[in-house]
Amino acid sequence: MQTTQPDSNGYFGEFGGMYVGEILVSPLKTLQKDTAAAFADAAFWGEYQYLLRQYVGRETPCYFARRLSEPFGKTEIYLKREDLTHTGAHKINNTIGQGLLAKRTGKRRLIAETGAGQHGVATATVAALFGFECRVFMGVEDIRRQKPNVLRMELLGTEVVPVESGTGTLKDAMNEALRYWSGVVDDTFYVVGTVAGPHPYPWMVREFQKIIGQEARRQMLEAAGTLPDAIVAAVGGGSNAMGIFYPFLDDDVALIGVEAAGRGLSTGEHAASLNCGAPGVLHGAKSMLLQDKYGQVHEAYSISAGLDYPGIGPEHALLHQSGRVRYETITDTEALEAFGTLCRREGIIPALESSHALAQAFKEAGKFSRLLVCLSGRGDKDLQHVAEHLKDRL
Repeated sequence: MQTTQPDSNGYFGEFGGMYVGEILVSPLKTLQKDTAAAFADAAFWGEYQYLLRQYVGRETPCYFARRLSEPFGKTEIYLKREDLTHTGAHKINNTIGQGLLAKRTGKRRLIAETGAGQHGVATATVAALFGFECRVFMGVEDIRRQKPNVLRMELLGTEVVPVESGTGTLKDAMNEALRYWSGVVDDTFYVVGTVAGPHPYPWMVREFQKIIGQEARRQMLEAAGTLPDAIVAAVGGGSNAMGIFYPFLDDDVALIGVEAAGRGLSTGEHAASLNCGAPGVLHGAKSMLLQDKYGQVHEAYSISAGLDYPGIGPEHALLHQSGRVRYETITDTEALEAFGTLCRREGIIPALESSHALAQAFKEAGKFSRLLVCLSGRGDKDLQHVAEHLKDRL
């Protein structure tokens, strides 16, 4: 399968589009044109690359995890270390790009939604860097789970808006952010955090995140003399996975996305939109969703706030439909075990999101000679939450 591109209406195959109220159609079409113009401007990419190097700290290492690999015989596990970026996750790649777009288009304020808080922190960071006002919508349950990131956003000068509707998680925060944006669209740029939402966001965010895979491709060739046999990445909305997968779509490399199985698929308490969902519309795009037979969206669940989402980016839905990417699931328990394993064997504390990818990589070991895992973020934000679950063992 060749690399995928959206059509003029923002569809990846049957998925994508722009399903929004009339008040947002014109601003989104304008954003599409502004984004295309920026992407065709070498000066825009020059400033973006400069900030990635000098401010974000790219490129991030592609690290051979020797002790992590030892139990698996001849399988070598490499980690793409997105946890080493400024703010501690891949999210900053995207917010730097969208911040530059906001500056280019004359906006004065940024808004965003956040689940695990990393996108909120990255947006707040860019707002401080460029001098924007900033407001981040965050579900009350995620505020409880991710208190360190709430403090970081507030220290950076951002207003964190608690969202109490629904389950108080990422879906509800995005609902509220879209509603709010409808009333302030003239002077406000909505920084979407993943490859979901209405066109042009899935395409735009992928273009900012593909730096992960571009670097990893070059680094693996330099380190191992060959491409990895397989790449594993966690999938919530799907931006870190899309970022690392995209530059490898035309290569003979197995691509494995990992959804959150939560307490188990049979319990219904999970976030496996591709494995257990059906086509539907959520947050401005058609994709695969957790929903009932009447089209009512089910609440998702995961121990990881960043994977706790009942939908998926439309490009992932196409890649799942085509079979180019294999999507597996990992439970809370499996993710916690992988979290502890990386801590003890490599001295690296991973985000719970990344721990899902690690757990699946352990299952894949033995099938492949070289596995590359996208370590999408560090686990500082999760320590209190993990301690609650592991209190009997700590």
